[in-house]
Amino acid sequence: MRLWSAGRLTYAALIVTAVLSIFPIYWMFVVASRTNDAMGQVPPPLTPGDNLGANLARLFANTDAHFLTGLVNSTIVAVSVTVSVVFFSTLAGFAFAKLRFRGRNALLLVIIATMMVPTQLGVIPLYMLMTKLNWNDRLPAVIVPALVTGFGVFMMRQYAGQAVSTELIEAARMDGCHTARIYWNVVLPALRPAAAVLGLLTFMTTWNDFLWPYAVLNDPENPTVQLSLRALSDGYYQDMSQVFTGTAIATLPLLLVFIVFGRQIIGGIMEGAVKA
Repeated sequence: MRLWSAGRLTYAALIVTAVLSIFPIYWMFVVASRTNDAMGQVPPPLTPGDNLGANLARLFANTDAHFLTGLVNSTIVAVSVTVSVVFFSTLAGFAFAKLRFRGRNALLLVIIATMMVPTQLGVIPLYMLMTKLNWNDRLPAVIVPALVTGFGVFMMRQYAGQAVSTELIEAARMDGCHTARIYWNVVLPALRPAAAVLGLLTFMTTWNDFLWPYAVLNDPENPTVQLSLRALSDGYYQDMSQVFTGTAIATLPLLLVFIVFGRQIIGGIMEGAVKA
């Protein structure tokens, strides 16, 4: 019992780590509820102010940032990419882990090789392709290139090899289940914890992506939320309370998704432990 019990030093280290991790986010919300004078105060204010409503009104009225449009566009892009990546990654992971077909190992090596190519190297040819498709300044140019990722396929393949029992698949086939039904009723529930992690990582990466939307969305009236935040910080004079307000609003969906997917991850782990 002593081996697994946490001492005072452990609790102290955890408390310090939690405070250092949470304080920047908390102070961001504090500045978002105050005026620009809060940035220069010494010591800095640690309690929320009463200027949040005015900051929000100025933020959504800013015609240069188009912040509301950015939130809507980022939500559409992030949700579409996340659902697609989770679906196709679990489907391909199941195929690579449990199905036997010619060229399986060679195709898996090709998928792994795509993970070794830096994203920046593909920006120019991908931009040329979007131009030929007339997708510039349109959301499909941001969504379609990210619908499937090599990392997601590899992650689901590794997890499916351990979490999905071959005997269970064979039993389902003997009961008359076709491959699509085996995937939906047998494989997908077993992959739920890993799919939740992949969905969380994909949503966060897509929501925070700046480089590719910046390259392909040149219309200032059709930005993603990251491009809207960039517009807020442009110019000689920066309204920092407005910038912090926009950053705080843009952070809320990430916190919400983390809470939802975190519960799914813990629930899946506990379910697997009970079954074991």
